[in-house]
Amino acid sequence: MVVDLLLQYGLFLAKAFTVVVAVMFIIITIANLSERRRNSDDDGDIEIMRINERYEHYANVLRMAVFDKNKLKAFFKAEKEREKAESKPKADAAPARRRIFVLNFHGDMRASATENLRQEITAVLTLAETTDEVVVNLESPGGMVHGYGLASSQLARIRQKNIPLTICVDKVAASGGYMMACLGNRIIAAPFAIVGSIGVVAQIPNFHRLLDKWDIDFEVLTAGEYKRTLTVFGENTDAGREKFVEELDDTHALFKEFVKDYRPALDIAKVATGEHWYGSRALSLGLVDTLMTSDEYLLTASREADIYAVRFVHKVPLLQRVGLVAASSVDKVLLGWWERIVQKPRY
Repeated sequence: MVVDLLLQYGLFLAKAFTVVVAVMFIIITIANLSERRRNSDDDGDIEIMRINERYEHYANVLRMAVFDKNKLKAFFKAEKEREKAESKPKADAAPARRRIFVLNFHGDMRASATENLRQEITAVLTLAETTDEVVVNLESPGGMVHGYGLASSQLARIRQKNIPLTICVDKVAASGGYMMACLGNRIIAAPFAIVGSIGVVAQIPNFHRLLDKWDIDFEVLTAGEYKRTLTVFGENTDAGREKFVEELDDTHALFKEFVKDYRPALDIAKVATGEHWYGSRALSLGLVDTLMTSDEYLLTASREADIYAVRFVHKVPLLQRVGLVAASSVDKVLLGWWERIVQKPRY
């Protein structure tokens, strides 16, 4: 009796799991299609948030919790009088506070966030002046050369307008991420942020011997000696490998030249080995300029500057938003599983 009950319960769970997987597959498919469609057009708008107001809100919440009634009343009275005094016109008015525009870039393998970055930089450049500053909170382990090349070119637009550019790295700016970071007039990194990895890597599986074992032919037809150097299914040649490595070396040379142009004081031969370093080591090598978190930098700057977070937001229908949330949830589950089985350096 108990065994039958357990079998029925197990069968029910299996059916439920199958239904859930099927539904999730449909939702993720819709999300992926909507993501491709979203990236193919400019259907969106710029959102602006004044970060100073967030800091002021935090401070007021703490004051209400910490101050006694009389002290709190006296504080708000003094604030009201100060605001009233500042609103009155003055003959010798103080110069306007400088502005800081904050952008966020979270990079993936394709540097797909470049589309949003492009829109955000365009918006900022319609107003920003040389007395202002652009801060980019950058997080990226790198990825495809052409994707990060374009992302770097977007940041170069800020430099070309002579607007100070500060790059903040709290976690990682490696490989293509550092290609972007080196464009900053100043690079600020957290003490244990991962920085560097100035190198190029390519990994290509080859199934030729497996296909050959089963007498399966695979032909690659090209016009041009080096149209295809290495192939996944065909038989690779020494000449093809040699040419492929030559292309990697050339890409690496371009990478080093790019970094050297924007960080001329770097000993490029020492840092362009493909290695990465934590923030404190990167500082000693000249890869970064200051050890500090982005939060510390912006909170300190808010005392003498007006700080605005700039974000380009796509208009996504409700069904697509549901699909994207579901896809994100699945990604988090898979990432958590992967992190549990993969050994990483830990403290």
